[in-house]
Amino acid sequence: MNVLTIVRIASEEFGVDDQGHITTHHWLFPATAELIYGGLASIIVFTLLWKYGWPPIKKAMNARTERIQKELDGAADDRSSAAVEAAQIRQAKGDIEGERQRILADADVQAAAVLTEGRARLLVEVAEVEAKSQADIAAANSRIGDELRAEISRLSSAAVDHVVTGSLDDATHQELIENFISRVGASA
Repeated sequence: MNVLTIVRIASEEFGVDDQGHITTHHWLFPATAELIYGGLASIIVFTLLWKYGWPPIKKAMNARTERIQKELDGAADDRSSAAVEAAQIRQAKGDIEGERQRILADADVQAAAVLTEGRARLLVEVAEVEAKSQADIAAANSRIGDELRAEISRLSSAAVDHVVTGSLDDATHQELIENFISRVGASA
């Protein structure tokens, strides 16, 4: 279908002026039938929107309003709790120096107690070590004395054997034995 055919069909239904423009009965208002059908259609559409569309829209708007109000209330509650918490922090900040002094005093008391306890424990350990060392020294003296006596006895026996076997007569031999016995008896 070409443009001329469309213009010819339009000119039969509507008016066409001398320049080929489609014209109606009035420059502002449409035809009467269009006003009636368009008006009825608009009324039907607006009625259906009012009856079926408006309640969900109203419900959504109310829900949105409630949600926003809850958010505002929650923000106000959060703000008030933050203000209370800030006041507590400021108060605690003011008490930090006092708390620091209290903690340092407690630490000094505990350190003094640990120091006193440590000194007492060290004194007990030193006394135990001294007692043990005295016992070890006494045992060592006793053992050394016994070993010295045993060594002297062995050397005396060896010396006596050497001297006796060498050139001692019976009288000198008897005198040496008696002197040795008297010396060992006197030292014990």
